[in-house]
Amino acid sequence: MRSARLIAARPAVVLVAHGSRDPRAAASTEALARAVRRARPEWLVRAAYLDHAGPRPLDVLSGLGERRAVLVPLLLTAAYHGRVDLPAVLAEAAGLPVEVVLADVLGPLPVAPVDVLRPQPAPVAPADVPRPPAVALAEVLGPLPVGPAALLMPGLLLEALTRRLAGALGDFTDISSLVPNERFDAVVLSAAGTRDPVARGTVEHAAAALGARLGVPARVAYASGVGPRAGEAVRGLQEAGARRVAVAGYFLAPGLLYDQAVESAREAGAVAVAEPLGDAPELVGLISARVAATGVRVLAAA
Repeated sequence: MRSARLIAARPAVVLVAHGSRDPRAAASTEALARAVRRARPEWLVRAAYLDHAGPRPLDVLSGLGERRAVLVPLLLTAAYHGRVDLPAVLAEAAGLPVEVVLADVLGPLPVAPVDVLRPQPAPVAPADVPRPPAVALAEVLGPLPVGPAALLMPGLLLEALTRRLAGALGDFTDISSLVPNERFDAVVLSAAGTRDPVARGTVEHAAAALGARLGVPARVAYASGVGPRAGEAVRGLQEAGARRVAVAGYFLAPGLLYDQAVESAREAGAVAVAEPLGDAPELVGLISARVAATGVRVLAAA
């Protein structure tokens, strides 16, 4: 039986990042944590890292005392860290007084066939985040098929990518108005890379969704592992007839792989390369939605 202290305690949300030797990555994660704290003052928000930087998730959980906690993976795919490392953290935390649940990653998620026909709940977003009607409609109609399964691209993630791309292309005050024009006529979605074919499939889905959102041809690129580099993807679109290729960054924070993607894209003649998602307001809204999806009881605790 849960104790009264656990039920009454302020819920904790632990943002779990991959971690990097590059100090810019931790600074970006801490900025995102601050943005989540501002948006959700009823939560106790902490950042943790799986590798390189500290603190580690188990260290953070150990210091929370008797309360509920949600681990939110700051990951865009459910590759090794999402499938192995985070479940291991849950197992190690079993003896702690904190009640821990694991949220989904921030990228596209598989949905059961019945869910494709069921209206999807709108993500919770801060009041100042624009919600273009086209994105909300896409969420209601369901995901695009990818192979034998179907994936749902979070509308807020799509708009965060659009925001960063708009910033790279110029000063846009309304991201819903970003359309192909004299600035760009094709887009590359550049990601860190993974050896996991299922995870790569979700990145390809995200690229297709971004291309559909912008109304331009889209290709995916990776800074490591299998698949084309950003420059190769840019040149491929140029060879297919595009004249002004922009590159969106499927990165949550800056680091070596992001820098390599930027250099590769610029060498190939990309007209713009977007910044990492960082603390984009849509990302804050997506984190809120991922926490909410773990159970209303977590949000109700105060």
